[in-house]
Amino acid sequence: MKILIINGANLNLLGHRQPEIYGRESFEDYLGALRARYSDHIIDFYHSNIEGELVDAVQRAEGHYDGVVLNAGGYTHTSVVLRDAIAAVSVPVVEVHISSILSREEFRHTSMIAPVARGTIMGFGLESYRLAVEYFTNQ
Repeated sequence: MKILIINGANLNLLGHRQPEIYGRESFEDYLGALRARYSDHIIDFYHSNIEGELVDAVQRAEGHYDGVVLNAGGYTHTSVVLRDAIAAVSVPVVEVHISSILSREEFRHTSMIAPVARGTIMGFGLESYRLAVEYFTNQ
């Protein structure tokens, strides 16, 4: 199985940015452990702070990956074009969030992505990514 993890804006700051919400572990460290745990599968990773580059990554996943794990960061709540990209491809996308967006500020309660994603996992810290990978590897 080949899975692509896509992280959006500000997620490159994990381990430093608001550790009371996002924890102290960097995503690179977590990704290494995740890849080791699922060594029978290919887990690629892409990050960008730029909305259009995230759209490009979703589109490029078509035909190359069995699934996409997407944490769009703040674009979750604002990006119609990212939503449209997900709706346009056949590769399944699971939306993930480290924190529970429903327990945060009201403007974070709405996800533009959720209606076109296979599912949403939130609130389990970095383990939200593992749960999404687990979904794909159990297919």
